[in-house]
Amino acid sequence: MEESKVIQLSALTLAFIGDSVYTLFVRERALEIMDAKPNKINNYCKGYVCATAQAKAYRKIEGELTEDEKNIAHRARNSHPANKAKNATAADYMNATALEALIGYLHLSGKTERLKYIQHRAMEETDEQSR
Repeated sequence: MEESKVIQLSALTLAFIGDSVYTLFVRERALEIMDAKPNKINNYCKGYVCATAQAKAYRKIEGELTEDEKNIAHRARNSHPANKAKNATAADYMNATALEALIGYLHLSGKTERLKYIQHRAMEETDEQSR
């Protein structure tokens, strides 16, 4: 998709796509390192895709973002989603939405290398926090 069209999408639409893209990335990485039943793999993945983990990862990588990426994340943090966080603070939920919107933007824009980098960094930061 052309970047000019991607930028015109709502931040919540980008987050909707980004949520799926990041979840798939985490699941694929889990399969690379685990030989387990799906339930165990799912429990492992939850630690990366929950709002609290995504928010913490976002705050750690925020300083590495380009201006365009910061603008996308800012739009997402300032959006008004219909859903409310179940197990996270409102601030964590909005930062998680920012990470998901960023991932959605990179995916739809075809910025594959940058997307991989951001996803790897998010997982690394989540690993660091859980130690």
